Order: sequence, then C-alpha cells, then structure tokens
Amino acid sequence: MTKQVAVVLAGCGVFDGSEIYETTLTLLRLDQLGIGYRCFAPDIEQHHVVNHLTQEEVTGEKRNVLQESARLTRGDIQPLTELKSDEFDAVIVPGGFGVAKNLSDFASEGDNMQVLEAFKEALAGFREDAKPIGLMCIAPALVPRLLGDGIAVTVGHDPSVSGAISAMGGLHRSCAVDDIVVDLEHRVVTTPAYMLATRISEAATGIFKLVDRIDEMMD
Repeated sequence: MTKQVAVVLAGCGVFDGSEIYETTLTLLRLDQLGIGYRCFAPDIEQHHVVNHLTQEEVTGEKRNVLQESARLTRGDIQPLTELKSDEFDAVIVPGGFGVAKNLSDFASEGDNMQVLEAFKEALAGFREDAKPIGLMCIAPALVPRLLGDGIAVTVGHDPSVSGAISAMGGLHRSCAVDDIVVDLEHRVVTTPAYMLATRISEAATGIFKLVDRIDEMMD
C-alpha cells in the first residue's frame, strides 16, 4: 500500500498564505518518491490580503483560506476539518506568513500566540500515534503550542523567532538552509527553507531532505 501524507496549507502566497515554492517543492518530492498525498486547509477568512507586488495590505478585500489554497493544488483540496490522522502516515506543513496569520496569530502575538483550534485538533492524532510531522520556514515556531514543550526545531538563525520558540517552551537549534533538524523522540522534522533561502534551489535542498527523512520515518 502506498504511503500517504497529509499536507496542510494556509492560503496562497508568501505574505498572506502558504509559500508557493515551498508547497510546490514538497508536493514534487512526495510525487518523485511515489508517496500519495492529500492537501487540506481551514475553511476560514484570511487574516488579511497582501498585494504581493507592493507587499502592502489591501484594505477592504476579503479572501477565504481554503479557496486560496486551492490555487496551489489545482482545486484538489479538502477542508481541514476533514483531515483524519488515521488515514495518513505523516503530515507536512509548508511555511509562509499564512501559517503565522491564518493557522495561528504568531505574526501579531509572538510568544503569546494561539494556534487555530482546528489545526491543533487535526495534528493531535499524528502526535498521539507518533507519526512523523514535518514543518518548514516559519511553521516550526508553532510547535510548542501545537505539539507541546521540549521539542527540538529550527527556523534557521533568526534570533527573534528562535527566542519566541524558547519562551514558549520549545528547543531551537540553529541550522543551515540546506539541512534539517530531526527530533527523533517526538518524530518532528524541520528545515529553514525561505527563512534563509535566497534561491529556489537552496530551499529545495532542505525541503527534499525533510521529505526524504519523513519517508524513512514512515517505514
């Protein structure tokens, strides 16, 4: 039976949704390895809409996270409430500011953040059953609130984000853009991706390593 991985998205676009390159590279590597996947996103209104040309907020415009995420998956996506961990062997969360704005309020609240309850509930089964969990870019910052204290993760070298992780009870490990941090005890794999990457090829190296390690851990 083919391994199955759930991929959780947070919209479309680095500044208000899921990072497009990170998402595409994740899906590409899963497909290259012959791993089945299904994508999920919360059916909620986005925190806000950002003009990616100017990086300024678009006032008065509203968008739906699930509908925006569907842009990344050619429409093949389901509401996050339909994610059942017993149907999957692992879960991966690409980065992008949507993770810090739509899946949580980390962008505004820092170490006082709360994680979207539907997201927390969706990942609870993976945590309880010790199934591998991969997170990249800014997503590892959510781990202390999402999965619990004392889990080693990385966002690269960012002092403010790593400080917030520590303040919430997490363990931050510095990491190069092309590498990963693996917490074997808690079955969590993280990589900096575009927290450090300056080219898509740099992001790809770390993301492919993450997916490859998740693949190994599913055996």
